[in-house]
Amino acid sequence: MRTVEVEKYGGPEVLTVTERPVPEPGPGQVTIDAVYAGVNFADLKARSEGYRVPSLPFVPGLEISGRVRAVGAGVEGLSPGQEVAAFLAGGGYAEVVTAPAATVFPLPDGIGLRTAATLPTVLPTAHALLHEIGRLRAGETVLVQGAAGGVGTAAGQLARVSGAGAVYGVVSSAGKAAYALDHGYDEVFVGDTFPDEVRRATGGRGVDLVLDPVGGDTLRRGLDALAVFGRLVSFGNAGGGAPWQVGQPELYPGGRSVAGFSILSLAQSDPAALRAVAERAFRAVADGRVTLPVTAEFALRDAADAHRLMEGRTSTGKLLLRVAD
Repeated sequence: MRTVEVEKYGGPEVLTVTERPVPEPGPGQVTIDAVYAGVNFADLKARSEGYRVPSLPFVPGLEISGRVRAVGAGVEGLSPGQEVAAFLAGGGYAEVVTAPAATVFPLPDGIGLRTAATLPTVLPTAHALLHEIGRLRAGETVLVQGAAGGVGTAAGQLARVSGAGAVYGVVSSAGKAAYALDHGYDEVFVGDTFPDEVRRATGGRGVDLVLDPVGGDTLRRGLDALAVFGRLVSFGNAGGGAPWQVGQPELYPGGRSVAGFSILSLAQSDPAALRAVAERAFRAVADGRVTLPVTAEFALRDAADAHRLMEGRTSTGKLLLRVAD
């Protein structure tokens, strides 16, 4: 089978197509004939700096869709030929993928394999940020950093259908702002002046919930955009800054709070909890309340081109690798 591997850290050019033996599932595992693989920012960080890479060589890829090839001992509810989506700790850029059965999801009616590959990472993340961690209540206001990305596209729509009073986004360019406005956002701000824009849009009040994948100074600006009793949820450090720290001076005035989330960490610590969140989140796509557009698709051998597009910070929505015809 073909895989796309990283043998040394570096730019997109280090992604190499390699032939490997077809794996067999162990206890509690399934193997899947992949049809599509999602491309995520975490894949870029794994390739360039070893983010959550246990050892080299390494196959990136956190999410795939396809058909069950074989099941290991003790696996129930999954059978060969069944169409599924799967969340992985890595290994998705391959024609045959091994996955723990706990994070393999049979597809709901009405969801095809192409759409399914967009779901395992982005949708549960957006749902958890808004509901399980962010505790969004009807009528509250939300601000999402990276509003035109995969998580941002899902979060804007989920917030809207969950009864948010207003949904604001932050992006890096005017083109991305136009995209976000078409996917659930009431108003979208460009650049680092968003705290002032938020105050203007909310009559000086600020927002109830901020979702931040950037970290660093952007996270601190997000704190400035919070209303009294507002919450900020950090779910990444895309800006590459030093790990953020907050304390009494930032939180005590106004009773603000900060929380964090990593879908990779949840998958390792409590896959059953991830499964429950994912099943709730997938229903929003199955019933048509949320759509996740695929804005670019690449052949598996062209994974480096997908990374270049995402790394250029011009992409919107979801990027996919087409593993099989």
